Formats: sequence, C-alpha cells, structure tokens
Amino acid sequence: MRRRLAAGNWKMNGSVATSLAEVEALMVAHPSPLVDVLVCPPATLLAALDRKKARHPLALGGQDCSPEAAGAFTGDIAAGMLAEAGASYVILGHSERRGGHGETDDLVRRKALAARAAGLTPIVCLGETLSEREAGRTLDVVGGQLDGSVPEGVAGADLVVAYEPVWAIGTGLTPTTAQIAEVHGALRARLSARMGAEGASVRLLYGGSVKGSNAAGIFAVADVDGALVGGASLRASDFSPIIAALEQAAARDVDP
Repeated sequence: MRRRLAAGNWKMNGSVATSLAEVEALMVAHPSPLVDVLVCPPATLLAALDRKKARHPLALGGQDCSPEAAGAFTGDIAAGMLAEAGASYVILGHSERRGGHGETDDLVRRKALAARAAGLTPIVCLGETLSEREAGRTLDVVGGQLDGSVPEGVAGADLVVAYEPVWAIGTGLTPTTAQIAEVHGALRARLSARMGAEGASVRLLYGGSVKGSNAAGIFAVADVDGALVGGASLRASDFSPIIAALEQAAARDVDP
C-alpha cells in the first residue's frame, strides 16, 4: 500500500524568524502523523528547519537541484548539498521552472538522476496549460512530460509524480474530481505499462489550489496519494486541515 504524502512547496517565501514558528506549530498539531508530511522551504532554511524538527518525522525537501554534482555553476545547488542540509526529497520540473526558466523534460530527467545519486526522492511535476486543456491535449501533454522527465531504472518507491495543471496553480481554480481522476488514472496506467509492477508503487500527488475546504474530495479520488500544496502550506493553520483530511483518507485505506 502506498503511504500518502502531504507536501508543502514554500516557493520563495519564508524566513528564519517566521518559518521556525510555523514548523513548530505544525509539529505540535501532528506529533505522530498517519501520513508522510513534507515541507520544501527555500534552501537557505533547510539546515535550520532540520535542527528544529529534531526527531519529529517531518521530512524536508529542496525546490530544485542541478543535474551536476559539483563544478563552476554559479547560483546552482547540487542534490548532495540539499541532502547534507537535511533534505530527503526535491521538487523537479515545476511549471514555474519549466515556464519561467525554460526547463525541458530532458533537463528534468537529468536532475532526477542527480537526485537519486544523492539519495533524494525526486518529485517530478507535470501539468498542462489552459490552452492545452481547452484543445483536448491534456493527456498527451502530461504523458509526454512523464515519458521524458522520469529516468529509466528508477524504483517506484523512489519516485513521486505530481500532477499540477498550470492553470490551477495559485489561481483558485481547481479541476473537477472527474478531471483529476482521468489524469491520475492515465498516469498510473502509463507508469504501469512502462515500469511493470513498480508502477503501482509510485505515489501520485495532485497540486493546484488545494486547501482545507476541498482536500477531502480530492483525496477521495482513486490514485490520488496526496497533494503538493503551495500557498496553503506556508501557515500551519492552513496546512494542518489538509494533512488532517489526508490522514482521514489514509485511515479509510486501512479500514474502508
């Protein structure tokens, strides 16, 4: 059974003064979570949050990494550096990287290889724009991104895939549960066709305007194993209800 995952992407937000308090509040609210809980802060906060969480099962992740292990790459950060600072995951191929920085599927694939070499679990992001959805190209777009971004040979348990429709990120718009089910079902089928039995162990997250008020409905969709949450993960008071909804879904997995 896939263990559900609530992942928070803080993007370029947070400071030591404010973020430590939010993480402490999150740990107090969920001292022994029934699901995996992950926070991906700016890299400058990783070491401080790692010290803060001590033995709490909260996991930490980076928001990007270089495909290279080291070298003359000014401004980049290596996967090994993230691991050294306390990360165990890294977000790769987010639409803000693909769109704003021109990242290709092949670059994301090479970054995923670098992440695995450093012992990190890559969270590979996929998603279509509004024009692509309106043109009926959603499954072709996300399927192509999956094929090009996920490296060969990675074990299913060492990979997370996040479906984040570009048009739903930070807009307040959310696909219907039927639309989410269609994409997640197609991704699961594609992973199974490519990876065999390993495809069943890849966790599939949904991301895009997830909040406490809609989380339960999203988590009830087949093949939605959790969420990659943006703005609603910045404050414990907003992220905690999402985690609680995922815990309720996990409880139903055990005792349906």
